[in-house]
Amino acid sequence: MDNDVSAGSATSTSTLGHLALGLTLLAFGVGHTGVIDNVAAADASSLATWVGGVALFIVGLFEFRAGNAGTGTAFSGLGAFWFTWGTGVGTEVSAEAAGLFLLLWALLALTLTAASAGSGMFGQGVYGLLFVSLLLLGIASFAENDGLAKAGGWVGSVAGLAAWYGATAALAKWPTFSGRAAGRGVTATG
Repeated sequence: MDNDVSAGSATSTSTLGHLALGLTLLAFGVGHTGVIDNVAAADASSLATWVGGVALFIVGLFEFRAGNAGTGTAFSGLGAFWFTWGTGVGTEVSAEAAGLFLLLWALLALTLTAASAGSGMFGQGVYGLLFVSLLLLGIASFAENDGLAKAGGWVGSVAGLAAWYGATAALAKWPTFSGRAAGRGVTATG
């Protein structure tokens, strides 16, 4: 494999990463809302493991190779989160352990939000919404509060839709909320 990576390659991997993140977040979020009968967050475990986990982690490695440390960190870190969550679904843990798990990963989302300052609504918005979602889900787990869990699911769903739209806009050259056509994928650092 050639060590030279073109800007087009980096854009493609970033867009692919945000599609994977968007689809995984959307499935995870909708599962927590309870809005669809017989669909729970645990039903997203295969998608989380393989698309959000493995694929996103690999895309993160490609981003690192292309010199995009911010996006590489975001995708690799979130890939580790999704893989860990997806493979742990169905494992017996206490509500406190589950809450702590979600709160610790919320810290990663908070770091990604801070690191993406200046990257616009999609760059910072997706990570900010992911932080709020994980924070609400973590607190809901500690408090055993279904209402907070549903709220966290809705916030996660919105984050997933934003990531999906940002990536789709980059591919289709659709306008973003700033009124400009998207020319590249969403990045953690702009």
